[in-house]
Amino acid sequence: MGTTTATDIGQQTDRNPAISASPSAVLAGRWRAPHLCILLTLWLAIFTSALAGPTLLDDADATHAQAAQAMLSTGDWVTLHVDGIRYLEKPPLPYWIAAVSLRLFSAHPAFAIHLPLALTILGLALLGYAWSRRAFNETAALLTAIFLLTSAGTFLFTRVFIPDALLSLLLAFALYLFQRILDDTQTTKLSSRPKSAQFADAVERSASQTATALAMWATLALATLTKGLIAPVFFLATVALYLAITKQLSRWRELRPFTGTLLFLAIAAPWHILAGLRNTGSLGGFGFAPGHGFFWFYFVNEHLLRFLGQRLPRDYNKLPFALYWSLHLVWLFPWSLFAPAAIFTAWRRRTELLAPARASRTILLLGIFSALVLCFFSLSTNQEYYTFPVYLPLLMLLAAALSPRTTNLGAPCPAAGTWAESPQTSTSATTFAFAAYTVLGLLITTALTVGLWSSRALPYNPDIGSALAHRGVGDYTLSMSHFFDLTDTSFAALRLPAILAALAFLVGPSLAWLLHTRRKELAAMLTIAATSAVFFVAAHLALLRFAPMLSSASFAQTIESLEATHRIAPGSQILLFGDQAYGSSIPFYLHRHVSLVDGRTTSMLFGSTFPDAPSLFLTHQQLLAAWGTGPRKILFVPLELRDQVDHLLGSRKILITEASGKALFTDRPLDPTSSMKDLQ
Repeated sequence: MGTTTATDIGQQTDRNPAISASPSAVLAGRWRAPHLCILLTLWLAIFTSALAGPTLLDDADATHAQAAQAMLSTGDWVTLHVDGIRYLEKPPLPYWIAAVSLRLFSAHPAFAIHLPLALTILGLALLGYAWSRRAFNETAALLTAIFLLTSAGTFLFTRVFIPDALLSLLLAFALYLFQRILDDTQTTKLSSRPKSAQFADAVERSASQTATALAMWATLALATLTKGLIAPVFFLATVALYLAITKQLSRWRELRPFTGTLLFLAIAAPWHILAGLRNTGSLGGFGFAPGHGFFWFYFVNEHLLRFLGQRLPRDYNKLPFALYWSLHLVWLFPWSLFAPAAIFTAWRRRTELLAPARASRTILLLGIFSALVLCFFSLSTNQEYYTFPVYLPLLMLLAAALSPRTTNLGAPCPAAGTWAESPQTSTSATTFAFAAYTVLGLLITTALTVGLWSSRALPYNPDIGSALAHRGVGDYTLSMSHFFDLTDTSFAALRLPAILAALAFLVGPSLAWLLHTRRKELAAMLTIAATSAVFFVAAHLALLRFAPMLSSASFAQTIESLEATHRIAPGSQILLFGDQAYGSSIPFYLHRHVSLVDGRTTSMLFGSTFPDAPSLFLTHQQLLAAWGTGPRKILFVPLELRDQVDHLLGSRKILITEASGKALFTDRPLDPTSSMKDLQ
């Protein structure tokens, strides 16, 4: 009688459910405490450091936070509002979560808004760990979670309040549950236990599969409430293609489509119906037909016309085709450097991928989903973060290729230092990846050192925005355009984060290379992850320095201070010049609506066409007529529009304060003692 190895147990577990209950399998099913310690340490270092600051940023961050804030102030949890105007572009789930967080942590609004984002990333990393461990092995599980936590895109696109991380978690979990349904059903059919035992097992398994299927449909409904119809489109298209390619279309009943659809509608439909009933009969104009309401705007304008590039208003850009694809090397950096090694390894294992094993099924499912999402947004209008849902699937595939030969649960995790001794993973492509990372590390260190040296004689300026060159560069409707704001003159304000980043890239890549040459591959990967973590901490410090330019919260604090000292009256009229996105943090931190001069644009446009919309919008002529009359006017002006305001108001304005090129003007001198004049 031969000895049963851990790998044999893992392979048998995939075939026989009886073995899955064995003590060894149960023991193998426990997550490794050292792995969890590593993941929690990385998460705490990278993502919790962002919770204390900076203040909420203008544009999407504070705009979406206003929608959550309005739920608490109005009690309306159906119709989203921004600055008192209907905001019908987005489903409500992320804003419900943020509103609850704001209620719990009202004294710390930035913490409250960004805490759900940080927890979402932790959940996504743990899901990747659990899924990779079940499908591949423990090394792949650890690498998947590490890759996700330390990828550039994961860090960049969780600095602001956007729903894409939550969408990624829910879609990935729905796909995971889908695979569990098929796997569990297949294991039941392959059972070799006696018929009586098989019947009892089948009843128990059927109940379990029904619960899993219903959980899958419920998760899909929540994903729909997170970012609309793209969630069921991506999921159902992936499922259909997977079943067709694997010739398993006959198994569609195992997904409980009828009861599942009823559950999906029970969760997702009520909000859509209520939003449609409560938001009808707009007056039209600005390209919108009279009578258009939520249903047309949300389903036609925000889904179909957005995909076709015909959405109203036409304020969205599309990345050039080549840039769209190549930027994913940046979003998945530094792990994208190992993509050639992964492709080479996958090619050598191509015969294994044809086998009906759990690992192969997972690879196929993840590949189909990733291809669908990437191709969809290559055709649609897009922002850089729209493909966030493919980060986890792509990194799982990368981890599976770089880890030892994929086996199912039960295979032990190789000890540190022995991983690459497996011949299928020790390749010249892997060596090239480590070499490229080392060279890039030296180049980054050199660039940072040059920047530090060139700015050595420049004084530290806490307002980095005032040191920037003209910002009429790039296309600022793309989320990453602010990279153009990194100029030589602004580098003096970034010395500390630059030094920290330079040291990280000086030591980390070289140490990783040394460990690789000694065939300690897992330790080398952990070194790269630690380097990325230190760099992200440095990047967050840099973001804190950029906060005065990216956020207008300080102007809200100035207004509150003037009101508290009675230098202006509480009834003063606050106005923003231009689109509300330029200063969206002001109404959030003031907890009140502000008027918009020439701001009937973008996200404020359609909501303003409803007959009960508040009168917040002024033209240039109306501003001129009201300036200096009635209640005091406080006008916020972004840097981009200073020239327009100078031409419009000339010497009739009085400067209260300015920062990063943005200014706060008033129409009469501040009262040093009393606000009685303002009350007249």
